[in-house]
Amino acid sequence: MVEDKDMRDDEELGDPEEGGMYEHYKLEVDPGQKLLRVDKYLVNRIDNASRSRIQSAADAGNILVNGESVKSNYKVKPGDEVSIVMDFPRRELKIIPEDIPLNIVYEDDELLVVNKQPGLVVHPGHGNYTGTLVNALAYYYKDLPLFKTTDPRPGLVHRIDKNTSGLMVVAKTERAKIKLAQQFFEKTTKRQYVALVWGNLKEPAGTIEGNIGRSMKDRQIFTVYPEGDHGKHAVTHYKVLEELGYVNLIQCQLETGRTHQIRVHMKYLGHPLFNDDTYGGDQVLRGTTFSKYKQFVHNCFKMLPRQALHAKTLGFVHPVTGEEMLFDSELPDDMIQVIDRWRDYISNRSID
Repeated sequence: MVEDKDMRDDEELGDPEEGGMYEHYKLEVDPGQKLLRVDKYLVNRIDNASRSRIQSAADAGNILVNGESVKSNYKVKPGDEVSIVMDFPRRELKIIPEDIPLNIVYEDDELLVVNKQPGLVVHPGHGNYTGTLVNALAYYYKDLPLFKTTDPRPGLVHRIDKNTSGLMVVAKTERAKIKLAQQFFEKTTKRQYVALVWGNLKEPAGTIEGNIGRSMKDRQIFTVYPEGDHGKHAVTHYKVLEELGYVNLIQCQLETGRTHQIRVHMKYLGHPLFNDDTYGGDQVLRGTTFSKYKQFVHNCFKMLPRQALHAKTLGFVHPVTGEEMLFDSELPDDMIQVIDRWRDYISNRSID
């Protein structure tokens, strides 16, 4: 049976591992299968997958058999578990303009800054052809040349996760896109996030440094590789803003922009983001064993049905005027409500 999964990444675009769009398939080789090259095996079992795309995936180390990367000429045998991650072909994506409400906080002839609501996917990809930020932009800017192409990422120079809220800049012209993309590539932009994490951090401020790359065991998630050649260099600076009993409100400054960087780094530090179901934060990780406390936490999960992460501040140089631009945003209602609940909790410990 073939299982396909949406692979949504965040941060800078351009690097295939960090910013591409992917199809992800997992297959178990049938008991009666004769020895066969893995590229031929996959071509026969994945619709619309050319051999060249599959071979490109192999060259990139994105074909795994029983958890190990293999080349195109590997011969599958019965019982093998085969997985593949492939770039999603642009020509198969059609951008459908949709009237989706957007919170645009700034706009001029070259760019706009939007405060993305949680739950909104940034661009179309496998499993998300509609209902994305790009679909909304295609509707609002249908007369702009940049948004009339079949490019599934018109104007995008960075992104944030579907369930992360906050500020994004989008180019409206090709020159703005090029110059903004260069700033993200050179890491000269200013980005601060606010997150709610499990536990009390040992230090009030610090730096997390460790390569981030796809997990060897599960290609859908990312992990930290503190040593060796795996992953890519990633640096996150954090500061505790408020201690709230068994959770901390923190500020994170990104020095690099890797996929899921804050979520992965905080997991690595032992403090997953509150209600992050990908990295273990959707469990009661700190606190008492009393049932009232557990119910309190689960009520908070219902109020905030996503990871507690907001891209609060965004700064960059205007691509045409050269002006330093800095934008700040309020925390969304779901985070505010949960933070207030934790404040109430620590002021009245009788809840547990």
